[in-house]
Amino acid sequence: MNFWEKLKKPFFILAPMDGVTDTVFRQIVASVGKPDVFFTEFVPVDALFSEGRERALRTFEFTKKERPIVAQIWGSDPEKFYRAAKIIAKLGFDGIDINMGCPDKSAVKTGACAALIDNPKKALEIIIATKKGAGKLPVSVKTRIGFRKMVTEEWIKTLLQAQIVALTVHLRTASEMSKPPAHWEEMEKIIKLRDKISPDTLIIGNGDIRTLKEAKQKCKKYELEGVMIGRGIFENVWVFNESVTPESITPKDKIKLLVKHLELFKDTYQGKRPFEQMKKFVKCYVNNFKGAVEVREQLMETKSLDELIVVSKRLSVIKSHNE
Repeated sequence: MNFWEKLKKPFFILAPMDGVTDTVFRQIVASVGKPDVFFTEFVPVDALFSEGRERALRTFEFTKKERPIVAQIWGSDPEKFYRAAKIIAKLGFDGIDINMGCPDKSAVKTGACAALIDNPKKALEIIIATKKGAGKLPVSVKTRIGFRKMVTEEWIKTLLQAQIVALTVHLRTASEMSKPPAHWEEMEKIIKLRDKISPDTLIIGNGDIRTLKEAKQKCKKYELEGVMIGRGIFENVWVFNESVTPESITPKDKIKLLVKHLELFKDTYQGKRPFEQMKKFVKCYVNNFKGAVEVREQLMETKSLDELIVVSKRLSVIKSHNE
């Protein structure tokens, strides 16, 4: 029995986001409200067999706190997927996910990610190769409902025929990016196809879900096994914690968690990742309280990681006195 089969339903997942969901952020999220499943950032299979191999492998770092954890990979060469799956299996992951939905232009140009929606033959070859290399590890797919236009039924039918363990569907086309509202009405078609073609495949919805309450409502309405939350984590790092309401989180709580995140980033990477990466997280913590804009401005003006930590700690003290 693989880990997917052991999950209590409905389950909730933190979406893989490049430059965001690294081991440091996953540990921070786990400390305040752990989702049922974590995914890594998406890693190109090409990088695992190039001069950038060591950097790619660092992206796969994880701790026990982050289990169950799924390694997400992308590319266009089935042979490299096979070899990558063998590497991932040895690294001790709980599963492998294939990214067939990212709309990034540089990835799409290579025939990878969302481009595979228009190349179902190659997509099936990749899934078969990955499953072969994965051994006992379960293989899942994350995708969208089309590239330039919706082709929900044709595309989802193709993927289900591959008998994957789980399928996450972002309910937009690649060309829509994240701009219009997600087409949740398409989920009814997907569930019907799943029930007919591959009843054991778990269906996970994704798109415009900001809270756990919304996620549960979607699961109930569409009879989903799970929901994946992405951008909602930027609005509330505690989003997966049922016992914590946004109103109960104080400014001091938020800035204290930011400091913890910054210090863990420093200890983990020892200068191997640019500190500017951390500035994108500032808005996750410094929001929805009086003076938040001014606080963010001070933090964004810092010139080093140490300065960012010092200023954050000073602001934490100030906010605690003002509450």
